[in-house]
Amino acid sequence: MSSKKSQAHPSEKSKKKKKKKFVRNKRIKVAKWNKCLVSSDVNQIWTELHRIVSSHPLVRASKRAGFLVEEGKYNVYTDMTQELFVALLSKERFQHYLDTEMSDPEIEAEISQIELTNLLTAQLRKRHPESYRLARRVSTLIQTSETFKRFDNIGNEEIHRRLADRVYGLASWKDAKLTRSQQEMEQRIKNVSFQTRDTRMVGCTGDAQIVISNVELEKLIVRVFKAVDSPVNVRSLRGLVMGRLPIMDIYLVPITAPSNRNEDYTYDLDPADLRENPEEEALRIEAETEAAGFVDSFLGALNKAVRGKAKQYNRMIKILWHCYLSNDGGTQLEVADRLGVSDSLVSDYRKRIEANLQELSFGGVNEARQFEKVLKLHVKEMIEVQQEEEIVA
Repeated sequence: MSSKKSQAHPSEKSKKKKKKKFVRNKRIKVAKWNKCLVSSDVNQIWTELHRIVSSHPLVRASKRAGFLVEEGKYNVYTDMTQELFVALLSKERFQHYLDTEMSDPEIEAEISQIELTNLLTAQLRKRHPESYRLARRVSTLIQTSETFKRFDNIGNEEIHRRLADRVYGLASWKDAKLTRSQQEMEQRIKNVSFQTRDTRMVGCTGDAQIVISNVELEKLIVRVFKAVDSPVNVRSLRGLVMGRLPIMDIYLVPITAPSNRNEDYTYDLDPADLRENPEEEALRIEAETEAAGFVDSFLGALNKAVRGKAKQYNRMIKILWHCYLSNDGGTQLEVADRLGVSDSLVSDYRKRIEANLQELSFGGVNEARQFEKVLKLHVKEMIEVQQEEEIVA
């Protein structure tokens, strides 16, 4: 057998070199925007906008973090594309691109880096107003306050990084401060107490709560840094600080959204309207009016229970008021002491009252409440009349 190693064919080597060269010189795809806009090719414009939205890092990051409300597996990109298309059309940006003779790369960059970013920022501000506002306040404080300093550009202040990737810490720390892992920092942050919510109203319209003042927010950031004992990038710092704050982001979620994000949206939900219709409302009002009419018959039954004797009837009305209707009513012994009668007498009268109450029949809770409301007014007037008669006597 020959000991010579098999050598690759020259043509194969050239193909590999060409392939490597092609990968190394691969350029980002740029749509032919001018051609699409001149020909008013709406379908192609939509396709290119959807491509930009689907590949935009902020859109993908927001989708993974659950910041965007979606009704299906792919609808979040479709909805965002629709909003972007409408925004560009309403601002006449397409015509502006043609009038200013912008090149295809310039149009691509403006749509991706400016228009879509602004649209996404507005969406986040709308759906997560407090989180968005507090995240910006944290970023502003660590950049402007002398209490903090940047650690990732020590020795090279001209280095450029996105704000979220910049690393900050306390200004009193040494430049060679040890950096801890994210998991360790999340464990250590549990030692920081939860901040109470400042409910003072702020904003142009006065409809937003301050949540936390800048002074207290700076103190909270300092406590977070001392707890983790490590420089932290801005993205992680926002999460650590905001995790100690009572943030309330309220936004509407479509009732047709599936419970599982990976579930395709294939059906419409038509929830039943549980509100009463006009006929049911009329019947309810009629029943409540009829229930209010039970008051006279109920009081007549109580009067009949004491054989029409005025003194016993007045005493029963007082027991009815103090034991069942008054908000200041006490125990049976307290009521007996207040009326100057025995406990057994109060107990006997209560049995008669409850026996007559059990004979009443209501069709619903609202009818019973209406009966109680009218009965309370009647009994209160009767007691006031009794008190006036006692004063005159």
